[in-house]
Amino acid sequence: MNRSTMVLGGAAALIAAAPFLIPDFYVNLLNYVGMATLVALGLVLLTGVAGVVSFGQQAFVGMAAYTTAVLTTSTQLSPWLGLLASLALVATAAVLLGVVTLRLSGHYLSIGTIAWGIAIYYLFGTLPGLGQYYGIDNIPPIRIGDFSFDTPLTLYLLIWSATLAALAAARNLLDSRPGRAIRALRFRSAMAESFGIDAGALKLVVFLYAALLAGVAGWLHAHFLRFVSPHAFGINAGIDYLFMAVIGGAAQVWGAVVGASIVTLLREWLKDWLPKLFEHTGNYETIVFGVLMTLLLFRTRDGLTPYLTRWFPPTPQPVPPLATPVLPRRERPPVGTVLLEAQGLHKAFGGLVAVKDMGLQLRAGEILGLIGPNGAGKTTMFNLISGTLASDSGLVRLRGERIDGQGARAIARLGLVRSFQHVHLVSQMSVLDNVALGAHLRGRHGTLAAMLRADRRDEAQLMAEAARQIERVGLGDSMHKASGSLALGQQRIVEIARALAADPLVLLLDEPAAGLRWNEKQALAELLSNLRAEGLAVLIVEHDMEFVMGLVDRLVVMDFGEKLAEGLPLEMQAHPAVIEAYLGGVA
Repeated sequence: MNRSTMVLGGAAALIAAAPFLIPDFYVNLLNYVGMATLVALGLVLLTGVAGVVSFGQQAFVGMAAYTTAVLTTSTQLSPWLGLLASLALVATAAVLLGVVTLRLSGHYLSIGTIAWGIAIYYLFGTLPGLGQYYGIDNIPPIRIGDFSFDTPLTLYLLIWSATLAALAAARNLLDSRPGRAIRALRFRSAMAESFGIDAGALKLVVFLYAALLAGVAGWLHAHFLRFVSPHAFGINAGIDYLFMAVIGGAAQVWGAVVGASIVTLLREWLKDWLPKLFEHTGNYETIVFGVLMTLLLFRTRDGLTPYLTRWFPPTPQPVPPLATPVLPRRERPPVGTVLLEAQGLHKAFGGLVAVKDMGLQLRAGEILGLIGPNGAGKTTMFNLISGTLASDSGLVRLRGERIDGQGARAIARLGLVRSFQHVHLVSQMSVLDNVALGAHLRGRHGTLAAMLRADRRDEAQLMAEAARQIERVGLGDSMHKASGSLALGQQRIVEIARALAADPLVLLLDEPAAGLRWNEKQALAELLSNLRAEGLAVLIVEHDMEFVMGLVDRLVVMDFGEKLAEGLPLEMQAHPAVIEAYLGGVA
Protein backbone atom coordinates (compact mmCIF):
# COMPACT_ATOMS: atom_id res chain seq x y z
CA MET A 1 0.00 0.00 0.00
CA ASN A 2 1.53 3.35 -1.03
CA ARG A 3 1.68 6.46 1.15
CA SER A 4 -1.06 8.28 -0.75
CA THR A 5 -3.51 5.42 -0.25
CA MET A 6 -2.66 5.28 3.46
CA VAL A 7 -3.33 9.00 3.88
CA LEU A 8 -6.66 8.74 2.03
CA GLY A 9 -7.63 5.68 4.06
CA GLY A 10 -6.81 7.52 7.28
CA ALA A 11 -8.90 10.51 6.21
CA ALA A 12 -11.86 8.24 5.38
CA ALA A 13 -11.55 6.50 8.78
CA LEU A 14 -11.52 9.88 10.56
CA ILE A 15 -14.65 10.97 8.68
CA ALA A 16 -16.37 7.70 9.63
CA ALA A 17 -15.50 8.08 13.32
CA ALA A 18 -16.28 11.82 13.64
CA PRO A 19 -20.05 11.66 14.40
CA PHE A 20 -19.44 9.35 17.36
CA LEU A 21 -16.91 11.74 18.92
CA ILE A 22 -18.56 15.17 18.62
CA PRO A 23 -21.89 16.81 19.65
CA ASP A 24 -24.92 16.80 17.33
CA PHE A 25 -24.41 20.50 16.54
CA TYR A 26 -21.05 19.76 14.92
CA VAL A 27 -22.44 16.65 13.25
CA ASN A 28 -24.98 18.93 11.58
CA LEU A 29 -22.19 21.29 10.53
CA LEU A 30 -20.32 18.36 9.00
CA ASN A 31 -23.49 17.42 7.13
CA TYR A 32 -23.40 20.88 5.53
CA VAL A 33 -19.72 20.31 4.75
CA GLY A 34 -20.51 17.00 3.05
CA MET A 35 -23.21 18.49 0.84
CA ALA A 36 -20.98 21.45 -0.06
CA THR A 37 -18.15 19.05 -0.84
CA LEU A 38 -20.24 17.38 -3.55
CA VAL A 39 -20.78 20.70 -5.31
CA ALA A 40 -17.17 21.82 -4.82
CA LEU A 41 -15.93 18.47 -6.15
CA GLY A 42 -17.80 19.09 -9.38
CA LEU A 43 -16.12 22.49 -9.61
CA VAL A 44 -12.70 20.92 -8.96
CA LEU A 45 -13.18 18.80 -12.08
CA LEU A 46 -14.93 21.48 -14.10
CA THR A 47 -12.92 24.57 -13.17
CA GLY A 48 -9.66 23.39 -11.65
CA VAL A 49 -9.00 20.52 -14.06
CA ALA A 50 -10.94 21.24 -17.25
CA GLY A 51 -10.63 25.03 -16.99
CA VAL A 52 -14.35 25.94 -17.25
CA VAL A 53 -15.13 28.60 -14.62
CA SER A 54 -18.77 28.30 -13.54
CA PHE A 55 -20.64 30.53 -11.10
CA GLY A 56 -23.91 28.71 -11.68
CA GLN A 57 -23.64 25.38 -9.87
CA GLN A 58 -26.12 26.50 -7.20
CA ALA A 59 -28.80 26.47 -9.91
CA PHE A 60 -28.41 22.70 -10.32
CA VAL A 61 -28.53 22.28 -6.54
CA GLY A 62 -31.81 24.22 -6.52
CA MET A 63 -33.31 22.30 -9.46
CA ALA A 64 -32.82 18.99 -7.71
CA ALA A 65 -34.00 20.31 -4.34
CA TYR A 66 -37.21 21.77 -5.78
CA THR A 67 -37.92 18.73 -7.96
CA THR A 68 -37.81 16.27 -5.07
CA ALA A 69 -39.64 18.75 -2.78
CA VAL A 70 -42.57 19.16 -5.20
CA LEU A 71 -42.84 15.45 -6.01
CA THR A 72 -42.63 14.20 -2.43
CA THR A 73 -45.02 16.79 -0.96
CA SER A 74 -47.67 17.08 -3.68
CA THR A 75 -47.75 13.51 -5.01
CA GLN A 76 -46.35 11.61 -1.99
CA LEU A 77 -43.70 10.12 -4.26
CA SER A 78 -40.82 8.27 -2.60
CA PRO A 79 -37.71 10.44 -2.07
CA TRP A 80 -35.73 7.82 -3.99
CA LEU A 81 -37.94 8.32 -7.02
CA GLY A 82 -37.54 12.03 -6.35
CA LEU A 83 -33.78 11.50 -6.66
CA LEU A 84 -34.17 9.88 -10.08
CA ALA A 85 -36.51 12.64 -11.27
CA SER A 86 -34.18 15.33 -9.89
CA LEU A 87 -31.13 13.94 -11.63
CA ALA A 88 -33.05 13.49 -14.88
CA LEU A 89 -34.11 17.15 -14.83
CA VAL A 90 -30.61 18.32 -13.86
CA ALA A 91 -29.03 16.22 -16.62
CA THR A 92 -31.41 17.62 -19.24
CA ALA A 93 -30.83 21.19 -18.12
CA ALA A 94 -27.05 20.67 -17.93
CA VAL A 95 -26.88 19.33 -21.48
CA LEU A 96 -29.00 22.19 -22.85
CA LEU A 97 -27.11 24.87 -20.93
CA GLY A 98 -23.74 23.23 -21.59
CA VAL A 99 -24.24 23.02 -25.35
CA VAL A 100 -24.80 26.78 -25.42
CA THR A 101 -22.47 27.96 -22.64
CA LEU A 102 -19.42 25.87 -23.53
CA ARG A 103 -19.30 27.44 -26.98
CA LEU A 104 -18.16 30.60 -25.21
CA SER A 105 -14.63 31.10 -23.91
CA GLY A 106 -12.76 33.21 -21.38
CA HIS A 107 -14.75 35.68 -19.32
CA TYR A 108 -17.75 35.37 -21.66
CA LEU A 109 -18.23 31.77 -20.49
CA SER A 110 -18.14 32.80 -16.82
CA ILE A 111 -20.59 35.65 -17.44
CA GLY A 112 -22.87 33.17 -19.20
CA THR A 113 -22.97 30.95 -16.11
CA ILE A 114 -23.78 33.97 -13.94
CA ALA A 115 -26.61 34.92 -16.29
CA TRP A 116 -28.44 31.60 -16.25
CA GLY A 117 -27.68 31.14 -12.54
CA ILE A 118 -29.48 34.41 -11.73
CA ALA A 119 -32.33 33.62 -14.13
CA ILE A 120 -32.99 30.22 -12.53
CA TYR A 121 -32.88 31.79 -9.04
CA TYR A 122 -35.66 34.21 -9.97
CA LEU A 123 -37.57 31.37 -11.59
CA PHE A 124 -37.62 29.56 -8.23
CA GLY A 125 -39.01 32.66 -6.51
CA THR A 126 -41.58 33.52 -9.18
CA LEU A 127 -43.45 30.30 -9.94
CA PRO A 128 -46.47 29.81 -7.66
CA GLY A 129 -46.14 26.03 -7.84
CA LEU A 130 -42.73 26.33 -6.13
CA GLY A 131 -44.00 28.36 -3.21
CA GLN A 132 -42.44 31.55 -4.60
CA TYR A 133 -40.14 33.19 -2.02
CA TYR A 134 -41.87 31.42 0.87
CA GLY A 135 -40.54 28.06 -0.30
CA ILE A 136 -41.81 24.52 0.31
CA ASP A 137 -41.88 22.90 3.74
CA ASN A 138 -42.92 19.57 5.29
CA ILE A 139 -40.65 17.63 2.95
CA PRO A 140 -40.57 14.00 4.13
CA PRO A 141 -37.33 12.36 5.28
CA ILE A 142 -35.52 9.75 3.23
CA ARG A 143 -36.51 6.19 4.16
CA ILE A 144 -35.39 2.66 3.46
CA GLY A 145 -38.31 0.49 4.50
CA ASP A 146 -39.14 1.47 8.07
CA PHE A 147 -35.75 3.06 8.64
CA SER A 148 -35.76 6.85 8.44
CA PHE A 149 -32.79 9.18 7.89
CA ASP A 150 -34.06 11.89 10.19
CA THR A 151 -31.37 12.38 12.85
CA PRO A 152 -28.01 14.13 12.52
CA LEU A 153 -26.18 10.79 12.82
CA THR A 154 -28.23 8.88 10.24
CA LEU A 155 -28.13 11.80 7.82
CA TYR A 156 -24.37 12.04 8.35
CA LEU A 157 -23.95 8.41 7.32
CA LEU A 158 -26.04 8.96 4.19
CA ILE A 159 -24.45 12.26 3.18
CA TRP A 160 -20.88 11.18 3.73
CA SER A 161 -21.40 7.79 2.09
CA ALA A 162 -22.47 9.67 -1.05
CA THR A 163 -19.61 12.16 -0.68
CA LEU A 164 -16.88 9.55 -0.19
CA ALA A 165 -18.22 7.54 -3.12
CA ALA A 166 -18.10 10.68 -5.29
CA LEU A 167 -14.54 11.46 -4.14
CA ALA A 168 -13.38 7.92 -4.93
CA ALA A 169 -15.06 8.04 -8.36
CA ALA A 170 -13.44 11.40 -9.17
CA ARG A 171 -10.03 10.14 -8.08
CA ASN A 172 -10.45 7.04 -10.24
CA LEU A 173 -11.52 9.19 -13.18
CA LEU A 174 -8.48 11.44 -13.07
CA ASP A 175 -6.22 8.39 -12.88
CA SER A 176 -7.41 7.03 -16.22
CA ARG A 177 -7.45 7.50 -19.99
CA PRO A 178 -10.37 10.01 -20.00
CA GLY A 179 -8.90 11.66 -16.90
CA ARG A 180 -5.65 12.41 -18.70
CA ALA A 181 -7.66 13.89 -21.55
CA ILE A 182 -9.61 16.08 -19.12
CA ARG A 183 -6.36 17.32 -17.56
CA ALA A 184 -5.12 18.31 -21.02
CA LEU A 185 -8.17 20.47 -21.78
CA ARG A 186 -7.34 23.50 -19.66
CA PHE A 187 -4.13 24.59 -21.39
CA ARG A 188 -3.56 22.15 -24.26
CA SER A 189 -6.88 21.64 -26.03
CA ALA A 190 -5.29 22.03 -29.50
CA MET A 191 -2.79 19.29 -28.66
CA ALA A 192 -5.58 17.11 -27.27
CA GLU A 193 -7.56 17.46 -30.48
CA SER A 194 -4.51 16.45 -32.52
CA PHE A 195 -4.47 13.10 -30.70
CA GLY A 196 -8.14 12.40 -31.36
CA ILE A 197 -9.64 13.83 -28.15
CA ASP A 198 -12.98 15.55 -28.69
CA ALA A 199 -12.41 18.56 -26.42
CA GLY A 200 -15.93 19.95 -26.83
CA ALA A 201 -17.67 16.67 -26.03
CA LEU A 202 -15.35 15.97 -23.11
CA LYS A 203 -16.01 19.41 -21.58
CA LEU A 204 -19.73 18.72 -21.87
CA VAL A 205 -19.27 15.38 -20.08
CA VAL A 206 -17.42 17.10 -17.22
CA PHE A 207 -20.05 19.85 -17.12
CA LEU A 208 -22.77 17.20 -16.89
CA TYR A 209 -20.92 15.28 -14.18
CA ALA A 210 -20.44 18.44 -12.09
CA ALA A 211 -24.14 19.26 -12.48
CA LEU A 212 -25.16 15.74 -11.36
CA LEU A 213 -22.99 16.04 -8.25
CA ALA A 214 -24.71 19.34 -7.51
CA GLY A 215 -28.04 17.59 -8.10
CA VAL A 216 -27.24 14.91 -5.52
CA ALA A 217 -26.32 17.69 -3.08
CA GLY A 218 -29.64 19.44 -3.78
CA TRP A 219 -31.62 16.25 -3.16
CA LEU A 220 -29.82 15.73 0.15
CA HIS A 221 -30.31 19.42 1.03
CA ALA A 222 -34.10 19.17 0.60
CA HIS A 223 -34.51 16.07 2.76
CA PHE A 224 -31.93 17.21 5.30
CA LEU A 225 -33.57 20.59 6.02
CA ARG A 226 -37.09 19.36 5.13
CA PHE A 227 -37.57 22.81 3.59
CA VAL A 228 -36.41 24.61 0.42
CA SER A 229 -36.56 28.27 -0.58
CA PRO A 230 -34.83 30.33 -3.28
CA HIS A 231 -32.53 32.10 -0.81
CA ALA A 232 -30.21 29.06 -0.63
CA PHE A 233 -29.65 29.08 -4.39
CA GLY A 234 -28.73 32.68 -5.19
CA ILE A 235 -25.59 33.87 -6.94
CA ASN A 236 -23.82 34.26 -3.58
CA ALA A 237 -24.11 30.51 -3.06
CA GLY A 238 -22.50 29.95 -6.47
CA ILE A 239 -19.59 32.19 -5.51
CA ASP A 240 -19.23 30.35 -2.20
CA TYR A 241 -19.01 26.97 -3.95
CA LEU A 242 -16.37 28.27 -6.34
CA PHE A 243 -14.55 29.80 -3.38
CA MET A 244 -14.49 26.39 -1.68
CA ALA A 245 -12.90 24.74 -4.71
CA VAL A 246 -10.25 27.46 -5.06
CA ILE A 247 -9.34 27.57 -1.36
CA GLY A 248 -9.03 23.82 -1.08
CA GLY A 249 -7.09 23.46 -4.31
CA ALA A 250 -9.04 23.69 -7.53
CA ALA A 251 -7.11 20.88 -9.22
CA GLN A 252 -7.13 18.50 -6.22
CA VAL A 253 -9.92 16.01 -5.51
CA TRP A 254 -9.48 16.26 -1.74
CA GLY A 255 -9.33 20.03 -2.09
CA ALA A 256 -13.13 19.93 -2.28
CA VAL A 257 -13.27 18.55 1.27
CA VAL A 258 -10.66 20.98 2.58
CA GLY A 259 -12.28 24.01 0.96
CA ALA A 260 -15.83 23.10 1.97
CA SER A 261 -14.70 22.47 5.55
CA ILE A 262 -12.82 25.75 5.89
CA VAL A 263 -15.54 27.93 4.34
CA THR A 264 -18.44 26.28 6.20
CA LEU A 265 -16.85 25.95 9.63
CA LEU A 266 -14.95 29.24 9.64
CA ARG A 267 -18.00 31.21 8.57
CA GLU A 268 -20.09 29.59 11.31
CA TRP A 269 -17.48 30.27 13.97
CA LEU A 270 -17.08 33.88 12.86
CA LYS A 271 -20.84 34.38 13.15
CA ASP A 272 -20.67 33.25 16.77
CA TRP A 273 -17.47 34.97 17.87
CA LEU A 274 -17.48 38.35 16.16
CA PRO A 275 -20.75 39.78 17.61
CA LYS A 276 -19.44 38.90 21.07
CA LEU A 277 -16.09 40.49 20.28
CA PHE A 278 -17.60 43.75 18.92
CA GLU A 279 -20.58 43.65 21.29
CA HIS A 280 -22.81 44.50 18.37
CA THR A 281 -24.63 42.53 15.71
CA GLY A 282 -23.76 42.92 12.03
CA ASN A 283 -22.26 41.18 9.03
CA TYR A 284 -18.78 41.29 10.48
CA GLU A 285 -18.14 37.68 9.50
CA THR A 286 -18.38 38.57 5.80
CA ILE A 287 -15.75 41.29 6.12
CA VAL A 288 -13.34 39.27 8.24
CA PHE A 289 -13.89 36.16 6.14
CA GLY A 290 -13.03 38.07 2.97
CA VAL A 291 -9.82 39.46 4.49
CA LEU A 292 -8.74 36.05 5.80
CA MET A 293 -9.40 34.35 2.46
CA THR A 294 -7.47 37.02 0.58
CA LEU A 295 -4.46 36.53 2.86
CA LEU A 296 -4.77 32.76 2.53
CA LEU A 297 -4.83 32.82 -1.26
CA PHE A 298 -1.96 35.28 -1.31
CA ARG A 299 0.20 32.73 0.50
CA THR A 300 -1.13 29.59 -1.20
CA ARG A 301 -2.33 30.54 -4.66
CA ASP A 302 -2.97 26.91 -5.67
CA GLY A 303 -5.08 26.29 -2.56
CA LEU A 304 -4.32 24.54 0.69
CA THR A 305 -4.28 20.92 -0.44
CA PRO A 306 -1.05 21.14 -2.48
CA TYR A 307 0.53 22.93 0.49
CA LEU A 308 -0.58 20.20 2.89
CA THR A 309 0.21 17.22 0.66
CA ARG A 310 3.83 18.28 0.21
CA TRP A 311 4.35 16.59 3.58
CA PHE A 312 2.96 13.40 2.04
CA PRO A 313 4.53 13.09 -1.42
CA PRO A 314 2.70 10.52 -3.53
CA THR A 315 4.40 7.24 -4.31
CA PRO A 316 4.87 6.90 -8.09
CA GLN A 317 2.44 4.43 -9.55
CA PRO A 318 4.23 1.27 -10.71
CA VAL A 319 4.57 1.01 -14.46
CA PRO A 320 2.99 -2.14 -15.87
CA PRO A 321 5.69 -4.60 -16.94
CA LEU A 322 6.91 -4.13 -20.48
CA ALA A 323 5.76 -7.72 -21.02
CA THR A 324 2.12 -6.53 -20.73
CA PRO A 325 0.30 -7.54 -23.95
CA VAL A 326 0.94 -4.91 -26.59
CA LEU A 327 -1.82 -2.87 -28.15
CA PRO A 328 -2.90 -3.74 -31.70
CA ARG A 329 -0.91 -1.87 -34.37
CA ARG A 330 -1.91 -0.46 -37.73
CA GLU A 331 -1.07 -2.38 -40.84
CA ARG A 332 1.99 -0.79 -42.46
CA PRO A 333 1.83 -0.14 -46.22
CA PRO A 334 4.79 -1.23 -48.37
CA VAL A 335 7.84 1.02 -48.40
CA GLY A 336 7.61 3.50 -51.26
CA THR A 337 3.80 3.79 -51.13
CA VAL A 338 2.60 7.40 -51.37
CA LEU A 339 0.99 8.02 -47.98
CA LEU A 340 0.58 11.78 -47.88
CA GLU A 341 -0.11 14.12 -50.77
CA ALA A 342 -0.88 17.84 -50.68
CA GLN A 343 -1.90 19.79 -53.78
CA GLY A 344 -2.54 23.49 -54.34
CA LEU A 345 -2.83 24.42 -50.65
CA HIS A 346 -3.58 28.09 -50.08
CA LYS A 347 -4.07 29.98 -46.82
CA ALA A 348 -4.38 33.72 -46.26
CA PHE A 349 -4.84 35.66 -43.02
CA GLY A 350 -6.50 38.85 -44.16
CA GLY A 351 -4.12 40.39 -46.68
CA LEU A 352 -1.19 38.15 -45.66
CA VAL A 353 -0.77 35.03 -47.81
CA ALA A 354 0.94 32.44 -45.59
CA VAL A 355 0.77 29.49 -48.00
CA LYS A 356 0.30 29.79 -51.75
CA ASP A 357 -0.28 26.86 -54.13
CA MET A 358 1.84 24.48 -52.06
CA GLY A 359 2.15 20.77 -52.73
CA LEU A 360 4.29 17.82 -51.65
CA GLN A 361 4.35 14.03 -51.57
CA LEU A 362 5.54 11.77 -48.76
CA ARG A 363 6.12 8.02 -49.08
CA ALA A 364 6.27 5.19 -46.57
CA GLY A 365 9.83 4.67 -45.35
CA GLU A 366 10.89 8.23 -46.25
CA ILE A 367 11.99 11.30 -44.31
CA LEU A 368 11.06 14.51 -46.11
CA GLY A 369 12.49 17.81 -44.92
CA LEU A 370 10.48 21.03 -45.18
CA ILE A 371 12.85 23.98 -44.83
CA GLY A 372 12.86 27.70 -45.42
CA PRO A 373 13.61 30.99 -43.67
CA ASN A 374 11.55 32.21 -40.71
CA GLY A 375 8.09 33.25 -41.84
CA ALA A 376 8.21 31.08 -44.96
CA GLY A 377 4.95 29.33 -44.00
CA LYS A 378 6.27 25.96 -42.84
CA THR A 379 4.29 25.75 -39.60
CA THR A 380 1.15 26.96 -41.40
CA MET A 381 1.70 24.15 -43.90
CA PHE A 382 1.93 21.70 -41.01
CA ASN A 383 -1.31 23.06 -39.57
CA LEU A 384 -3.10 22.71 -42.91
CA ILE A 385 -1.95 19.13 -43.38
CA SER A 386 -2.79 18.06 -39.82
CA GLY A 387 -6.22 19.71 -39.81
CA THR A 388 -5.42 22.27 -37.13
CA LEU A 389 -6.18 24.96 -39.74
CA ALA A 390 -8.66 24.80 -42.60
CA SER A 391 -7.22 25.69 -46.01
CA ASP A 392 -8.82 28.27 -48.28
CA SER A 393 -8.31 25.96 -51.26
CA GLY A 394 -6.40 22.86 -52.30
CA LEU A 395 -6.53 19.30 -51.02
CA VAL A 396 -4.68 16.84 -48.79
CA ARG A 397 -4.83 13.06 -49.22
CA LEU A 398 -3.77 10.38 -46.77
CA ARG A 399 -3.48 6.92 -48.36
CA GLY A 400 -5.54 8.24 -51.25
CA GLU A 401 -8.39 9.54 -49.07
CA ARG A 402 -9.09 13.26 -48.89
CA ILE A 403 -8.61 14.50 -45.35
CA ASP A 404 -8.70 18.30 -45.78
CA GLY A 405 -11.70 19.70 -43.95
CA GLN A 406 -12.07 16.66 -41.67
CA GLY A 407 -10.42 18.28 -38.65
CA ALA A 408 -7.52 17.23 -36.46
CA ARG A 409 -9.41 14.50 -34.57
CA ALA A 410 -10.51 12.61 -37.66
CA ILE A 411 -7.06 12.92 -39.23
CA ALA A 412 -5.42 11.55 -36.07
CA ARG A 413 -7.69 8.50 -36.28
CA LEU A 414 -6.38 7.83 -39.78
CA GLY A 415 -2.79 7.71 -38.56
CA LEU A 416 -1.31 11.19 -39.06
CA VAL A 417 0.22 12.60 -35.86
CA ARG A 418 2.27 15.72 -35.24
CA SER A 419 4.44 17.58 -32.76
CA PHE A 420 4.33 21.36 -32.33
CA GLN A 421 6.76 24.22 -32.91
CA HIS A 422 6.30 25.27 -29.28
CA VAL A 423 6.23 22.45 -26.74
CA HIS A 424 2.68 21.31 -25.94
CA LEU A 425 2.96 19.23 -22.78
CA VAL A 426 0.81 19.31 -19.65
CA SER A 427 3.59 20.51 -17.37
CA GLN A 428 2.12 19.25 -14.08
CA MET A 429 1.56 15.74 -15.44
CA SER A 430 4.30 13.13 -15.39
CA VAL A 431 6.23 12.21 -18.51
CA LEU A 432 4.46 8.85 -18.44
CA ASP A 433 1.00 10.41 -18.37
CA ASN A 434 1.89 12.89 -21.12
CA VAL A 435 3.09 10.11 -23.40
CA ALA A 436 0.03 7.98 -22.57
CA LEU A 437 -2.09 10.84 -23.95
CA GLY A 438 -0.72 9.96 -27.37
CA ALA A 439 -2.28 6.49 -27.13
CA HIS A 440 -5.73 7.91 -26.29
CA LEU A 441 -7.38 6.56 -29.45
CA ARG A 442 -5.97 3.09 -28.78
CA GLY A 443 -7.98 2.77 -25.55
CA ARG A 444 -11.62 1.70 -25.32
CA HIS A 445 -13.09 2.55 -21.93
CA GLY A 446 -14.86 5.82 -21.12
CA THR A 447 -15.61 7.89 -18.04
CA LEU A 448 -18.11 5.56 -16.34
CA ALA A 449 -15.79 2.54 -16.56
CA ALA A 450 -12.94 4.71 -15.25
CA MET A 451 -14.96 5.86 -12.23
CA LEU A 452 -15.85 2.26 -11.39
CA ARG A 453 -12.25 1.12 -11.91
CA ALA A 454 -13.41 -1.28 -14.65
CA ASP A 455 -10.72 -0.10 -17.06
CA ARG A 456 -7.62 -1.51 -15.38
CA ARG A 457 -6.61 -4.00 -18.09
CA ASP A 458 -7.03 -1.40 -20.81
CA GLU A 459 -5.17 1.16 -18.68
CA ALA A 460 -2.28 -1.26 -18.05
CA GLN A 461 -1.82 -1.72 -21.79
CA LEU A 462 -1.86 2.03 -22.44
CA MET A 463 0.66 2.75 -19.70
CA ALA A 464 2.92 -0.11 -20.80
CA GLU A 465 2.86 1.28 -24.35
CA ALA A 466 3.76 4.73 -23.03
CA ALA A 467 6.61 3.23 -20.99
CA ARG A 468 7.94 1.41 -24.07
CA GLN A 469 8.03 4.60 -26.10
CA ILE A 470 9.73 6.53 -23.29
CA GLU A 471 12.41 3.84 -23.05
CA ARG A 472 12.71 3.90 -26.83
CA VAL A 473 13.57 7.60 -26.90
CA GLY A 474 16.04 7.27 -24.01
CA LEU A 475 14.10 8.99 -21.21
CA GLY A 476 13.35 5.98 -19.02
CA ASP A 477 14.97 7.62 -15.98
CA SER A 478 12.57 10.59 -16.25
CA MET A 479 9.37 8.57 -16.56
CA HIS A 480 7.83 9.75 -13.27
CA LYS A 481 9.11 13.33 -13.34
CA ALA A 482 6.76 16.21 -14.04
CA SER A 483 7.22 17.05 -17.70
CA GLY A 484 7.57 20.74 -16.88
CA SER A 485 10.69 20.00 -14.82
CA LEU A 486 12.63 18.71 -17.85
CA ALA A 487 14.93 20.75 -20.05
CA LEU A 488 13.44 22.07 -23.28
CA GLY A 489 15.29 19.53 -25.41
CA GLN A 490 14.03 16.65 -23.29
CA GLN A 491 10.48 18.00 -23.51
CA ARG A 492 10.72 17.84 -27.30
CA ILE A 493 11.80 14.20 -27.05
CA VAL A 494 8.79 13.54 -24.81
CA GLU A 495 6.58 14.97 -27.58
CA ILE A 496 8.10 12.51 -30.05
CA ALA A 497 7.48 9.61 -27.64
CA ARG A 498 3.88 10.79 -27.26
CA ALA A 499 3.44 10.84 -31.04
CA LEU A 500 4.90 7.35 -31.36
CA ALA A 501 2.47 6.07 -28.73
CA ALA A 502 -0.33 6.89 -31.20
CA ASP A 503 1.07 4.25 -33.63
CA PRO A 504 1.19 6.67 -36.57
CA LEU A 505 1.67 5.99 -40.27
CA VAL A 506 2.76 9.59 -40.92
CA LEU A 507 4.70 11.62 -38.36
CA LEU A 508 5.00 15.41 -38.63
CA LEU A 509 7.80 16.90 -36.52
CA ASP A 510 8.06 20.66 -36.14
CA GLU A 511 11.64 21.62 -35.15
CA PRO A 512 12.32 18.48 -33.06
CA ALA A 513 16.05 19.22 -32.68
CA ALA A 514 15.59 22.73 -31.26
CA GLY A 515 17.18 22.94 -27.82
CA LEU A 516 19.00 19.59 -28.10
CA ARG A 517 22.71 19.14 -27.43
CA TRP A 518 24.93 17.55 -30.06
CA ASN A 519 24.79 14.03 -28.60
CA GLU A 520 21.02 14.31 -28.17
CA LYS A 521 20.69 15.29 -31.84
CA GLN A 522 22.69 12.23 -32.82
CA ALA A 523 20.39 10.02 -30.76
CA LEU A 524 17.34 11.67 -32.35
CA ALA A 525 18.76 11.16 -35.85
CA GLU A 526 19.33 7.47 -35.05
CA LEU A 527 15.77 7.13 -33.75
CA LEU A 528 14.28 8.75 -36.86
CA SER A 529 16.43 6.57 -39.11
CA ASN A 530 15.10 3.49 -37.29
CA LEU A 531 11.53 4.72 -37.76
CA ARG A 532 12.19 5.17 -41.48
CA ALA A 533 13.50 1.60 -41.63
CA GLU A 534 10.23 0.42 -40.03
CA GLY A 535 8.24 2.03 -42.87
CA LEU A 536 7.12 5.19 -41.07
CA ALA A 537 6.77 8.34 -43.18
CA VAL A 538 8.26 11.43 -41.52
CA LEU A 539 7.83 15.08 -42.51
CA ILE A 540 10.21 17.29 -40.59
CA VAL A 541 10.62 21.06 -40.27
CA GLU A 542 14.03 21.99 -38.91
CA HIS A 543 16.46 24.94 -39.00
CA ASP A 544 19.59 22.96 -38.11
CA MET A 545 20.95 22.33 -41.61
CA GLU A 546 23.71 19.99 -40.49
CA PHE A 547 21.10 17.81 -38.75
CA VAL A 548 18.69 17.93 -41.71
CA MET A 549 21.20 17.31 -44.52
CA GLY A 550 22.55 14.19 -42.87
CA LEU A 551 19.11 12.73 -42.20
CA VAL A 552 16.44 13.42 -44.82
CA ASP A 553 15.91 11.65 -48.15
CA ARG A 554 14.46 14.69 -49.94
CA LEU A 555 13.93 18.38 -49.25
CA VAL A 556 11.12 20.81 -50.05
CA VAL A 557 12.19 24.44 -49.71
CA MET A 558 9.61 27.17 -49.02
CA ASP A 559 9.97 30.94 -49.29
CA PHE A 560 7.20 33.52 -48.83
CA GLY A 561 4.61 30.74 -48.65
CA GLU A 562 5.55 29.15 -51.98
CA LYS A 563 7.61 26.16 -53.02
CA LEU A 564 11.02 27.43 -54.05
CA ALA A 565 12.65 24.12 -54.89
CA GLU A 566 12.46 20.36 -54.29
CA GLY A 567 15.03 17.59 -54.58
CA LEU A 568 17.84 15.67 -52.94
CA PRO A 569 19.81 17.32 -50.11
CA LEU A 570 22.98 17.67 -52.21
CA GLU A 571 20.97 19.25 -55.03
CA MET A 572 19.41 21.77 -52.65
CA GLN A 573 22.80 22.68 -51.19
CA ALA A 574 23.93 23.65 -54.69
CA HIS A 575 20.68 25.29 -55.82
CA PRO A 576 21.33 29.04 -56.39
CA ALA A 577 17.85 30.19 -55.33
CA VAL A 578 17.99 28.12 -52.13
CA ILE A 579 21.44 29.42 -51.29
CA GLU A 580 20.28 33.00 -51.77
CA ALA A 581 17.01 32.63 -49.85
CA TYR A 582 18.00 30.42 -46.97
CA LEU A 583 21.45 28.91 -46.74
CA GLY A 584 23.24 32.22 -46.83
CA GLY A 585 25.79 31.16 -49.44
CA VAL A 586 26.87 27.96 -47.67
CA ALA A 587 27.40 25.30 -50.38
